[in-house]
Amino acid sequence: MNSNSMGRRSSIWPRLIIALIIAGFSLITYFSQNEFNPVTQEKQHISLSTKDEIALGLQAAPAMEAQHGGESANPADQELVDKVGKRLVATTAAASTPYKFKFTVLADDKTINAFALPGGPVYITSALLHKLDTEGQVAAVLGHEIGHVVARHSAEHLAKQKLTQGLSGAAGIAMYDPENPSSRNNAAIAAMVGSLINMKFGRQDELESDRLGVRFVSEAGYDPRGMLGVMKVLSEASKSHTPEFLSTHPDPGNRGAVITKLIAERYPKGVPADLKK
Repeated sequence: MNSNSMGRRSSIWPRLIIALIIAGFSLITYFSQNEFNPVTQEKQHISLSTKDEIALGLQAAPAMEAQHGGESANPADQELVDKVGKRLVATTAAASTPYKFKFTVLADDKTINAFALPGGPVYITSALLHKLDTEGQVAAVLGHEIGHVVARHSAEHLAKQKLTQGLSGAAGIAMYDPENPSSRNNAAIAAMVGSLINMKFGRQDELESDRLGVRFVSEAGYDPRGMLGVMKVLSEASKSHTPEFLSTHPDPGNRGAVITKLIAERYPKGVPADLKK
């Protein structure tokens, strides 16, 4: 055994020790931050307080609104979204949360999208709103976004992001050999793995919000089948051929199948005829 190989073996141990310390600290920090969510009935790993979530959402709101042309100047659109949003909050578990929901129509008439910021700001673009045919479909979009807020997905995602950054950073340190330039590729692979993990978490969040959306829409007296109409709109608007696993949003067709199952579970004898379309 030559001296070079012995030197490489001895030099790897400090990197491994540092990597293990970083990985251990990241794991302990993540798993020690536990909170029970009374809406989802699940234990979550979260590092932000609800007060911090609200502050974060308020801080991010101006920039997000500006990206989509600011608030819509159409008072009828805003009145509709306000009415539906307030009905959803008042009749569901969202009313018992500390979040201050505000529903805003954005002027963007090109981008078909809706999103929520942590703490309660909920947005729908004019482009998406004008594709919807019924009040129930509007409720479906807003109910899904309310689901993101009350399920604390943003706060949960931040905690997971810190974990994956710590683990991928530790892997990069362990795999990188300063005497072997090609080992940089290993560090890049470790970072990519971390990104893929976070994408998968985002996918799961969307499906959970669909489940909460069916629940909230139904509790507010709307026909949850409006969510299937929304999936059709999203499917027709989608021009992406990215494989579903690598997307933060599940394929609309696959989501539609899940939503159909959720509706059947909620109404095993069929959806009541008196629910608002």
